Amino acid sequence: MTLAPPDHPLRLLHLEDSELDHELTLAHLRRGGLDVQALRVDCEAEYLRALEQPWDLIVSDYNLPGFSGLVALDLLKAYGRDIPFVLVSGEIGEDTAVEAMRNGASDYLLKNNLARLVPALLHAIEASETRRARERADLELGESKQRLHELAQHLQTSVEMERAAIAREIHDDVGGSLTALKFDLAWIARHSDTPDVLARVNNALETVTLAIEASQRIMHNLRPAILEQGLVAALQWMAARFEKRTGVVCILRTPQARHPLMQHLPAGVPLVAYRTAQEALTNVTKHAQASRVEIDLALAGRVLSLEVSDNGCGLGQDDLAKARSFGIRGLHERARTVSGWVDLSSGPGGTTLILSVPLPESDEAEAAQAAEADDEPITGPDDEDPTHWGEP
Repeated sequence: MTLAPPDHPLRLLHLEDSELDHELTLAHLRRGGLDVQALRVDCEAEYLRALEQPWDLIVSDYNLPGFSGLVALDLLKAYGRDIPFVLVSGEIGEDTAVEAMRNGASDYLLKNNLARLVPALLHAIEASETRRARERADLELGESKQRLHELAQHLQTSVEMERAAIAREIHDDVGGSLTALKFDLAWIARHSDTPDVLARVNNALETVTLAIEASQRIMHNLRPAILEQGLVAALQWMAARFEKRTGVVCILRTPQARHPLMQHLPAGVPLVAYRTAQEALTNVTKHAQASRVEIDLALAGRVLSLEVSDNGCGLGQDDLAKARSFGIRGLHERARTVSGWVDLSSGPGGTTLILSVPLPESDEAEAAQAAEADDEPITGPDDEDPTHWGEP
């Protein structure tokens, strides 16, 4: 394929100690239809000064007094300039040519074959422009991905703030009103002797009690206040409630709650771990058809890992590749908010989800690394709900 000459004068830096060879090179370029603005240099000092100017390409002789084309190529790379570099020589061995191409030269040719000089230069310029365009596209793609991650993190934070605000409103307004109504119904029950009225009041008390429990459950789902008691306590409570609600055996193994690092987790990490376990258990309930779930919270070095595995039917590749599988994507984005990552594997024997979060270095981390993590199965605490802000 014939390459078209550029529509502007080419700025050519020519490393050549022979004025005759320089004029011969320019003649070949002009005969090939190129409009060239050239500067000839023949020593390292002049070459380095010339690199401060903008150039479209560099053509270099291989042998120069006290200098060489390979050295010029290395200096160009050290200077950080992305300029097509073509090596021309009267005598150049195959090993030297291979070394030059390996070090970043665009092309090489012999002085007795200058007929291919113009195609070589045009090809070098086109390859350089293509490479720069690809680098710009990669940079823009990286910036776009970074903005997308920042947006996702912002949305996650905003959602948690909204959940906390709604949970407090439910507690303060709905919970308070339901409790006041329960007191009034209890007063009516104490001051009424009519059987029909007492039956209606008792039914209403049961309904209000269920509504209060529902509001507490909604508050828990919106804002896990139990995390104020620590991640271990929160997972214990979640596992116990999950097993009681679904009938699926749920085994939880955690480091000791007094583990130094467990008491000094970075801000945001407990909530991310809790939400990850919550999402995993929700998926088990909806899709897995499992009879057993295991949750393992562990510390290895300075990495906190949470593993949730089940013995259900597993997920197929089609399920994982769904365009609208936002639950899995949400887990990945949530993990990134604390510099963590999520690994998901699934098969006929069940599904395993692992959250890994690197923890920063600190005095507590040093103590935690030396501490012994005692992994014990925990059946979970009693079914007392510690997730609301006091009795309404």
